[in-house]
Amino acid sequence: MPTLDKVTVDLMVVLGTTTMPIHQVLRLSRGAIIELDATEADEVKVLANNLPVASGVVLVDRNRIAVEVKQMLPRTPGTR
Repeated sequence: MPTLDKVTVDLMVVLGTTTMPIHQVLRLSRGAIIELDATEADEVKVLANNLPVASGVVLVDRNRIAVEVKQMLPRTPGTR
């Protein structure tokens, strides 16, 4: 029987989004600050293989950052 230990999943946490003209994107450099449409208190989205799977909040403890999952999102039909 195959084991799940060898299955990899790409996880991403979306803190916020923004829209900017391409000329601004091309001028970005190290140290640039990109303003997002979110605040510290807003929930973040957790994506697994680019599919939304959960939402949660960001936690910071000294020099560590983590996400506490608050809600698992329902699976949409047609996704595995």
